[in-house]
Amino acid sequence: MGEFIKVEIDLSRCAGRKKIVEWVRVCPVNIFKMEDKLPVVVEENEDECTLCMLCVEAFPKGAITIHKLYEA
Repeated sequence: MGEFIKVEIDLSRCAGRKKIVEWVRVCPVNIFKMEDKLPVVVEENEDECTLCMLCVEAFPKGAITIHKLYEA
């Protein structure tokens, strides 16, 4: 699990969609991977997140939630 960032995927918003692999590939730091035809978070990569929000834009609305585990 990430120390600074926690990324969650609402799989109910992703199931049955055709472009899932494209959504997973949009992340420049590889936070996501495909597992059993669904996207999953690679927990050891979570703290590499740059908060670019490309995943939030690529995945269906509300599918990605990024929690900051620190105070700015």
